[in-house]
Amino acid sequence: MENRENRAELLSLDYDGLVSLLLSIGEPKYRADQIFPQLHRGLSPSEMTNVGKRVGAAIDKVAYYDLPSVRRKLISGIDGTVKYLFELGDGNCVESVVMEYHHGLTICISSQVGCRMGCAFCASTIGGKVRDLTPGELLGQVIAASKDLGKRISNIVMMGIGEPLDNYENVLKFLRLVNDPRGICIGYRHISLSTCGLADRIDDLAREDLPITLSISLHAADNETRSSIMPVNRKYSIERLLDSCRRYYDTTGRRISFEYTLIEGKNTSEASAEKLAELLNSSLRPGHGTLPIHVNLIPVNDVAERGFTHPGTGEIKRFAAILEKRGIRATVRRKLGPDINASCGQLRRAVTENEEKTEN
Repeated sequence: MENRENRAELLSLDYDGLVSLLLSIGEPKYRADQIFPQLHRGLSPSEMTNVGKRVGAAIDKVAYYDLPSVRRKLISGIDGTVKYLFELGDGNCVESVVMEYHHGLTICISSQVGCRMGCAFCASTIGGKVRDLTPGELLGQVIAASKDLGKRISNIVMMGIGEPLDNYENVLKFLRLVNDPRGICIGYRHISLSTCGLADRIDDLAREDLPITLSISLHAADNETRSSIMPVNRKYSIERLLDSCRRYYDTTGRRISFEYTLIEGKNTSEASAEKLAELLNSSLRPGHGTLPIHVNLIPVNDVAERGFTHPGTGEIKRFAAILEKRGIRATVRRKLGPDINASCGQLRRAVTENEEKTEN
């Protein structure tokens, strides 16, 4: 890894930050108009033909440009989903997944190296959190994938490795960077952020006035069950979390989507479905008219270290039907890239374990 001490990370700079850096090395402000768009297209200053080698060399002395490199790339033979294991500048790895829908390409990105939330069904949290990603490393996943595929990515899902709201300030800066019309210019309404339920940060996010889509990983309808699979619930109870969700809707007018991982023998019974419907209706709808509620049902992924199994198709359909009968829209997430384990965390884990075995 090259020495980066006392040098700025170019991809983490917003436009004004880039202007300030250029002025500090004696370059005119207009250079930012030449450089900023190209940084976001995947070009380093030394690769830009319109700024000259002298300018590129001057920038290199005070800043560095670093896109994640492709450590591994898997392409599903079933649906074309692409899974990347990206290596960062310090050697750590994160995962990103690119999925193709009728409305264009969607990328699911990671927000941290590892995760400290400890959700029992998730591979990303095995081994804990290593560090937060910088705004530039968040943005870099989008740029690197788009550059590798030769296609524009039009939608972003923050549902990869890590808890986005546990990396709050860097994620906010990334959202503004990726929305900048001088750069990639992905609209806020094309960005979804998923959280395990950091209620205080949901309150903070509501005040930011960013029309993104918020998804809540709920996964249970009572505190005892949720705390057993999601340690975050011991700090922010379901009641506290749903209070924040209600305030978020009141402040932003944006619908919240709830994710519910179906784990056989844990939360998939008809009684669980009835309890979930009652919880959401009683907590979110009184006094709020026709507040739209959507539950995305997710059959649990097979993670060797966890030992959880997903329910059968009939049980999943019965669960969804109960929610629909109670006025709650329910969809079952289609599993993309099943032949490449496209769900985040598993590829990084496999590579890490293999390296540990090799070292020993």
